Parts: sequence; C-alpha cells; structure tokens
Amino acid sequence: MAVCEYGPRRGASSATKDEQRRLDAVRRYAVLDTPADPVFDKIASLAARVFAAPMAMVAIVDSDRVWCKAAYGLGDVGEFPRAAGAWSLAVAHDGPRVLVDTRADAGPVAGLLVPGQLDVRFCAAAAITTPDGHQLGTVTVFDTCPRRPADDQLAALQELAALAMDELELRLAALHTVAAERERRADAERLARTLQRTLLPPTLPTVPGLDTAAAYHPASLDEIGGDFYDLFPLDDGRWAFFVGDVCGKGADAAALTSLTRYTLRAAAIYDPDPRTALANLDTVLKGEFQGDFQRFCTAVFGVLDAGADGSFTVTLAGGGHPPALAVRADGTVEPVSTAGGQLIGLLPEPQFVQASTLLAPGDALLLYTDGLIEARTANGHMLGEEGLARHLSAHTPRGADHLLATVHKLFTDLGTGVSDDTALLALSVPPRRTPQLAQETR
Repeated sequence: MAVCEYGPRRGASSATKDEQRRLDAVRRYAVLDTPADPVFDKIASLAARVFAAPMAMVAIVDSDRVWCKAAYGLGDVGEFPRAAGAWSLAVAHDGPRVLVDTRADAGPVAGLLVPGQLDVRFCAAAAITTPDGHQLGTVTVFDTCPRRPADDQLAALQELAALAMDELELRLAALHTVAAERERRADAERLARTLQRTLLPPTLPTVPGLDTAAAYHPASLDEIGGDFYDLFPLDDGRWAFFVGDVCGKGADAAALTSLTRYTLRAAAIYDPDPRTALANLDTVLKGEFQGDFQRFCTAVFGVLDAGADGSFTVTLAGGGHPPALAVRADGTVEPVSTAGGQLIGLLPEPQFVQASTLLAPGDALLLYTDGLIEARTANGHMLGEEGLARHLSAHTPRGADHLLATVHKLFTDLGTGVSDDTALLALSVPPRRTPQLAQETR
C-alpha cells in the first residue's frame, strides 16, 4: 500500500519537458471534452463497488484543469481547476496513491481532491498510464471517513486504470480505421444481430405458477454486447436463473458471454447453491483467462423454490451486480441487496453475498444489467437505482409483461441518454383469484 508522501523532486526544466510530453499524450488520445461514455461510467462505478465507497471518478488531467470523464456519486461534476498538489502528485507517481485520512495530512494534497464542499477524508488513486509511460489521469475512489484499503482493492483499482487505458488505446486505433469501418458497417450490423441472438435463450421456459418475461435492449446495432440472462429447471424441481454483464464488447465479449452462460448452467447442475455457482464461475474465468484482467463479469444468480401457498422463495447471490428490485402487490418497490458481492474473475479471493426474499401472489422481481441505471436523464445525471425504483413505484406495474413494458417506456423516455446495452428478466407471481375477481372474469 502506498500512503501519500512526498519524495525528492526532479529539476524544473526536466519536469517541464516531461509535463509537456504528458500533455501531448493527452491531446493524442483526444479524450478531453468528449461525451459521456458507458465504459468509463462502468469503470467508475466498479471502482466504487470494489472499495464499497460512495464516490469514484475517472479523470483526465489537462494543463490547468481536471476534466471528469466519468463520476460515480459526485453529482454533476464536469471539470474543476487543477490543484497544485493533489492531481499533480497523482499523475506523477508509480503505483496507487493513497490518503488514509486527509485531516491527518498536512501536505498540499489534503483538501484539494474534489471540487465543492465535499468532506473527503479518504482517497485512493491509480494512474491511467500510456504504453510509453505518460500518465493521463487517474481512476480515484473517495470516502467521507478515514480508511485503510486492502491490497486486493488497490490491485483491482490499478487494473481498472489499466482497463481505462486499454479503452483509450482501442478508441485511438478506431480513429485510424473509421473509413474502412464505414464500408463494412452494413455487414457488421447483420453479423452483430445474428451473433447477439445466439448469446440469449430464444424463449423462456414455462415455470408452473410463475409468469416470466425477458428483454434485451441494445444500445448499438453494429456492436455485440456482453449482457445476458437465462432461466432453466433444476433436477430437484426448483428453477435457477441468472442475469449478468461481461466486460467489454465485440467478439471477445461474445466468447466470454458464451463461456459464462455455459459455466453457470453446468455449475447449477453440480451444486445449485447461488454463492457456490458464482465461485465456480470465478474459478473457470481465472483458469481460462490467466493474467488477462479484462475478462471478468458481474452477475446475480438465483434459485426459485415454489411454496404450497403459491408463493416463491427466491435466494440470490450477487457478484458486483446491481440489486434486484422486488415490486410488491401494493406497489412498493424494495431492493434485494447483494451489496458487497465482488467482481467475478478479477480478484484473488472474491466475496459473493447472498440474500433471500419471498414473492407472494401479486409480487414481481426485476433483474437488470447496469446499462439501465447508468442511462442519463434529461438533466444529464445517471438514472441510478433510486431513480429506477421511483419510476416503478410511480407506475405500479402488474405482472412480468407489464413490468417490462414499464421499463420499455422508461427506455423510450430516456432516449439518447441510453448508451449501453441492458438485459432484463422479470418474474411475477399471479395474484390470487378472489371470488369477486373470478366472477368478473367470466
């Protein structure tokens, strides 16, 4: 762990030349003042989840400002003046930069970390470094209380910074080949649609006593996404399901998605315990992609157990995935939280968190990937988990099909604010047929 401290400085002339070369690299990657991007939004949100921290940022350091490519939990942060201490030190240091407690630090970093009046007490920053050694900015997490991060958290933060750099490299290469890509766009669209269909079940099976519905909302017609879902029977009469999202897009993401779906199905046959299924997937991914830290995913795996009264007990385990939402018969919306569950295929010994809920007659459960909650509203803010819950509460969806129709209406309202693929799975228990309802339906 590298705690923030101040070492010897190079000569002014050398430092000035190095800074100019670094700024040239920033310009070369053409990232400043570009629109919001779901990949970098996801990196920021994943960084926050790894640390269980309330705030995170992907920032690029310009000559006189810090420009925020993505922010999580920081509100409408666009850019702010470059502080002489904090960000200069962050981009001129090898390895993670950590401030355990800003109030205990008397150096120039303390108090200069984020704009506004946020009472930041802790931060950890990993540099986004080009292949030729220039540090463009940082992936940084913040907290309002002092803390000492674990080594695996800092390692994951460095990998997320490397992932940000890899994404910038990919986009730079794309700029050089855009003319050829335009010529192949029509063929690419057809190929992507065909391949995408092979990664999802063509139809959902019929579950006795349960209504089910699923949907896939692609953000692009010519790019293969990595979001997935499935629902299938277990040998003991129960049913298993999962929803998840692999890192990246394109052919590599498609291959990882296929492996993930197959592995989870096979794991459920071997041992349907939700946490065990995710642990088996984690083992397979790390064995298949040794040393490749871009091959990871988030997922929630669940088991349905029907009760004699028509209800279903749902047991879920989550690995870095947004919480499922239980929509009760009275219209209230409750998160089924698996907070603390960590990314699958990335950390040495990840933890997976389990939760249970009861779906009584009239209740429904919505599972989704983070393209939905990371969509941006008209004011430019991300929808978020609370925004999704408010939307569902306001529309009181009834049944799985109606629930997905309500979410589809939300996608329509968000319009161009939706910039990442989303997979949806809805499960609902039909309401009990009272004598009056039975009479009305005759």
